Amino acid sequence: MEKKVKKFGLRKMLAVLAVALACVCMWGCSDDKFQWEHFGGAEVVGFVNDSLVMVGDYQNWVESHEGVFEPYWDVTGVGHERLCVYNYRVQENGPRWCGQLDDKNTTNAFRGQMTDSIIWGGDMPNSIRLWKVGETQHLLKLKKIMEGCSSEFGIGSVKQWLDGTFIVRGNKSLNASGDSCQYAVLDTIENVLTYKRLDKNLEWIKECDDVRTWNKDVYCFMPGEHSFEAVLLRNKRDTIEIPIEFTVGTFFGNVLKPNGHLCALTNGEVVCSGIVWRGGLTFLKDEKVVVELK
Repeated sequence: MEKKVKKFGLRKMLAVLAVALACVCMWGCSDDKFQWEHFGGAEVVGFVNDSLVMVGDYQNWVESHEGVFEPYWDVTGVGHERLCVYNYRVQENGPRWCGQLDDKNTTNAFRGQMTDSIIWGGDMPNSIRLWKVGETQHLLKLKKIMEGCSSEFGIGSVKQWLDGTFIVRGNKSLNASGDSCQYAVLDTIENVLTYKRLDKNLEWIKECDDVRTWNKDVYCFMPGEHSFEAVLLRNKRDTIEIPIEFTVGTFFGNVLKPNGHLCALTNGEVVCSGIVWRGGLTFLKDEKVVVELK
């Protein structure tokens, strides 16, 4: 009797396994398809010089699934990030150059402009991804050091700084009080990010809307003495004249952007191109569209 019971149990187990195997086989035969589709999400991410602009976008994809015991469904996402260079003074038929990543999903590549031809992104402060025009993307793992401060900040800007390093800051980090870190210095040779508080020589940059260096000089866009006014300072005391009125200024590589105007710093003087960029992919001159990127 015992042998019959064992024999019956074995047959039952084999039957269950057969059903399970059939299910697996049927799932394996489901109609799964992956397809890259159109590019989207294009945005200006930086300026190479006084005539070239960098635009980043990504490619959409859809992955279709159809199972035996499940209804048909799609999974969508974006990847294949692309960096292109266009002329923003003259309308041309497409970009001068494009580079594209192989990643299926985005790498958060376009977080900001770092130098005249390098875009930064990635998982700061643990790592940073650098993408230079004409090259592919590079990943740097970073070591963090806290020097005289204890609280990190959300990183929103990486710009050129003293001695070949880069100043890293958040939107309001320069005004952080107590022992909170106000900025950080990125050394891309040693792959070290050092968080700091401003010393007496740099306390003046707390009011800066944007800050960076050229050679050994520190340049800062900050609010002026009057309402709806901003100024460009060099080394705390020298006011650099800009031939237009503006309320806020930012740096895009070597291009200065007081309000929407695109200007350059040449031999200590600011020269504006007459081209205006107010966001999006459209560039204007005398309030007329001169370039519209597509």
